[in-house]
Amino acid sequence: MVEKEVVYVVSDSVGETAEFVVKAVATQFNGGSVDIRRNSYVEDAEDIEDVIVLASQNNKSVIAYTIVVSHLKEYLDRRAAEEGILAVDLLNPLMNAFEQKFHKEPNHQPGLMRKLDEEYFRKIEAIEFAVKYDDGRDPRGIIRSDIVLIGVSRTSKTPLSMYLAHKRYKVANVPLVPEVTPPDELFKVSRNKCIGLIISPDKLNEIRKERLRALGLTAQANYASFERILEELDYAEKIMKRVGCPVINVSNKAVEETASLILDLLKSGRRIT
Repeated sequence: MVEKEVVYVVSDSVGETAEFVVKAVATQFNGGSVDIRRNSYVEDAEDIEDVIVLASQNNKSVIAYTIVVSHLKEYLDRRAAEEGILAVDLLNPLMNAFEQKFHKEPNHQPGLMRKLDEEYFRKIEAIEFAVKYDDGRDPRGIIRSDIVLIGVSRTSKTPLSMYLAHKRYKVANVPLVPEVTPPDELFKVSRNKCIGLIISPDKLNEIRKERLRALGLTAQANYASFERILEELDYAEKIMKRVGCPVINVSNKAVEETASLILDLLKSGRRIT
């Protein structure tokens, strides 16, 4: 019976890093058909011994590990050598390089990369906030938000909300439509945290036509007509003037560029068009 090629991934944390590296290497050999068996959260010599026993029974096995706890690493290296098993440390060469070049000592604590700290929870909270208060679903979010985005349809309000949420800002966005009266909350918040998004009629026409095509609808629909677009933009401009908020023209800007301008505005309190 032909022995199967096996890589035992061993980690004192989740083991995702080691498994990812092994898969990347395996793709260079027969399309990555190697059998990867992950052993996560090893805590003592007994956990490592279980892997050693399995690997010693197969001449076509390798151990790839990411262990930062010194005594566990030393035990694995020693036992693998005794049993004639090839064991590869995926972290130590780079850790040694950091020590030598940066003159710093590692913490030797597992799981630091996945530590759920305050910043992580703030990001998750901001993302959930952006989803909940997207597209004017609940005007109460306007008062609670860090940033309020207003503009006509297809001015990147939702993508901007999500991008800023990943930077831990709570963002609500409100569509401006002539037939719909804006919520009262929009005129009660500080004008400095409200941002108006405008766009050129030609660019908006192009974007809306493409949107209609994606939905399988005719590009001649009122949604994309110049008359309708000009009506909406005129209405939006009046609302933005009433709110007194800074305004950004997003016509030829990427989401990242617009987001950067928004954050600059919040910090400086300036107006921009």
